[in-house]
Amino acid sequence: MRTVTFHVPGKPQGKARARTFRSPGTGKSISMTPDSTVLYENLIKDQYLSQCRGMYLERGTPAALRIVARFLPPKSASKKRQREMLEGRELPLKKPDIDNIVKVVADALNGVAYHDDTQVAYVAAKKCYSAMEGLDITVEEYTTGG
Repeated sequence: MRTVTFHVPGKPQGKARARTFRSPGTGKSISMTPDSTVLYENLIKDQYLSQCRGMYLERGTPAALRIVARFLPPKSASKKRQREMLEGRELPLKKPDIDNIVKVVADALNGVAYHDDTQVAYVAAKKCYSAMEGLDITVEEYTTGG
């Protein structure tokens, strides 16, 4: 089974909603993805490409995504509470929503890890506290036992 695991450094971000507005010149509606989302998707792509060793899942090949979103404990939390967070006894119940994290990863990997994110047949994602923030992502060819 073909697999690539890679890390995306920095605070995890979710997919932001596209902004829609009417063009004054043409009167047509235009939707634009916010720059912060475009930059984050490009970071995910770059990290994937630096680790993928050429792995690309062709059209028709099912894919699986496994994502761990790691957040730093808040500095305002007591040392005891920070330790509990790092031990997994408290989870980050805050933004970004896990579905938006999955969406930004799936969209970022379009055309680089797989032909289209419609190929993603399995997703496992979680949020946790960690001493090092970022995303740990595994992209693999999905087989029906896994």
